[in-house]
Amino acid sequence: MTASRKIGSMATELRQLFREALELTDNDRATLAGLLIESLERPPDPDVESAWAEEAERRWQEIQSGKVQTVPWEEIKAKLLSGE
Repeated sequence: MTASRKIGSMATELRQLFREALELTDNDRATLAGLLIESLERPPDPDVESAWAEEAERRWQEIQSGKVQTVPWEEIKAKLLSGE
């Protein structure tokens, strides 16, 4: 569906909001888009958040202890691009 078709099928109020949003700066439009996307997200699951926090702490401790070593992004990117 083209942009003009999408706009044509919107409610009048929504079309007006869209036109006003187009008048914003690029930065403000990006911020608005991000806020709108965030508004669609469900609240985080406390159990999932807790599990991720534990995992992040575990990984940080492995790095701090020297159990694992980090790899610079440039090295990873080079390997990905070379097909290794």
